[in-house]
Amino acid sequence: MMLKIKCPKCNTEGSFSLVESSYHGLYRCWKCRAPFTIKIENNELKSCEPLSQEEFDKQQEMKALRDKFKRHN
Repeated sequence: MMLKIKCPKCNTEGSFSLVESSYHGLYRCWKCRAPFTIKIENNELKSCEPLSQEEFDKQQEMKALRDKFKRHN
């Protein structure tokens, strides 16, 4: 499913591809590159909170580690 997300910073509409109807994690605007954390439930955007670049990078590192450990189990 493709979900449309409007960037709160630059108002550009972007697309987000979902396999499941819910998602909680990172999103970056394709145009202004502003980082956000988003929450999607039942294919509907529930929240979109801005992040600092530092916090975005930290969350990406944590996700990469979680994914790495999942593969080894």
